[in-house]
Amino acid sequence: MVFGQVVIGPPGSGKTTYCNGMSQFLSLIGRKVAVVNLDPANDALPYECAVNIEELIKLEDVMSQHSLGPNGGLMYCMEYLEKNIDWLESKLKPLSKDHYFLFDFPGQVELFFNHDSTKKFLTKLIKSLNLRLTAVQLIDCHLCSDPGNYVSSLLLSLSTMLHMELPHVNVLSKIDLIGSYGKLAFTLDFYTDVQDLSYLQHHLNQDPRSAKYRKLTSELCSVVEDYGLVNFTTLDIQDKESVGNLVKLIDKANGYIFSGIDASVVEYSKIAVGQADWDYNRVAAVQEKYMKDEETID
Repeated sequence: MVFGQVVIGPPGSGKTTYCNGMSQFLSLIGRKVAVVNLDPANDALPYECAVNIEELIKLEDVMSQHSLGPNGGLMYCMEYLEKNIDWLESKLKPLSKDHYFLFDFPGQVELFFNHDSTKKFLTKLIKSLNLRLTAVQLIDCHLCSDPGNYVSSLLLSLSTMLHMELPHVNVLSKIDLIGSYGKLAFTLDFYTDVQDLSYLQHHLNQDPRSAKYRKLTSELCSVVEDYGLVNFTTLDIQDKESVGNLVKLIDKANGYIFSGIDASVVEYSKIAVGQADWDYNRVAAVQEKYMKDEETID
């Protein structure tokens, strides 16, 4: 089996920085990592790239040749990659024997919640290379400081989870900066655990811009709660403990944690059970470290 991560998220969520930091962390703990850049507009890579889509197609060329804007150009590039998936398979196959993959995708969210090309070529790769992938969706934690933006991020996360049909981990990235975004309406666990969203309604009503969308927003919150699928973990990519906790979660999601052991069902179940201190590390410890008491309202 071959394991890896599909790194996705809106622009500015820190995907490329994540791939750089995660590849360094995984290398330090003994994994051979291959970072695959599938963003045809990302020409300033901070990491060593094992496979680069720009060898196949470049966004700049697509835009000039077909008179497309950036969004249309990115969709064209993903469709082109789907049609030429043999190229990517040939690049990945020699690495699949002993490497862990990090797929760095573009930040255009349409590619993951309503466009089919990305899903289709990932499905082909999973079948042809026997891949076990986890989708890691990064959401900038500053969105928590605005109720409307937070609800939008919930809807984006849910839509992506349903569309991609992969093991999925949602991450509030740049958590080390959360204290600089001003007061949060609730404690951090409200946002990570996606608790009763009706409490957001009061804060949404304070914004005159959203007054005519109150009913719509309320219905969207109900949809998220009815599915009950969305929650978040937190990440400071510069903190080894934070990255290590996330790696444990991803390894359970794609099965990597079980790949190197020969154990009974009882032993497997012991490994699968979450650690008692996980919630503390995921939320309480983060709040203590990065958020001041006066920056939250009871």
